[in-house]
Amino acid sequence: MNMLRRMGVQVALLVLASLGLADAIYLTLVHYNEQVVLVCSDSGLVNCTKVITSTYAYVPGTTLPISLPGLGWCLVLAGLAIVGIRLGDERRWLRVAQFIWTLLGVITVLYLVYIELVVLRSLCAWCTVLHVLIALAFLITVVRLPARFVSDEDQTDEEEDALALKSAAQPTETGPS
Repeated sequence: MNMLRRMGVQVALLVLASLGLADAIYLTLVHYNEQVVLVCSDSGLVNCTKVITSTYAYVPGTTLPISLPGLGWCLVLAGLAIVGIRLGDERRWLRVAQFIWTLLGVITVLYLVYIELVVLRSLCAWCTVLHVLIALAFLITVVRLPARFVSDEDQTDEEEDALALKSAAQPTETGPS
């Protein structure tokens, strides 16, 4: 059961990454293919067209849409989650890597939300979906970060449980009476 719970965290991160990939792919397709329709409001506070056609919608100094780094971010998170599913997420390096990666994502999200609200005075609904997914992934990694770590050489939970049961079943010596 403990292993299922631990894998569940990695599966949750994989699901968030997959949803983010779908969102980023959609935004990238909208950017590169005029036949893909942007399904979003184009007036008022929620104005996807205004946001994704602004100069801030591109990687600085390039013509690449900002959705491409978002797509890459989601791919890396998915890869880390798959590693966690295969190896178990109790490894310290994995939890630290996931935390640092999601922290970088949240820092980027804070900058982009600032640009949307303060500079452009408009929000993109699709961008907001990705921002929320990144924030959720970050919260998951923050909660998981301080949990018990084991190195590759440490015992598995099953081995620890077996040793604990064995030692509890053995009589203890009380010394001379």
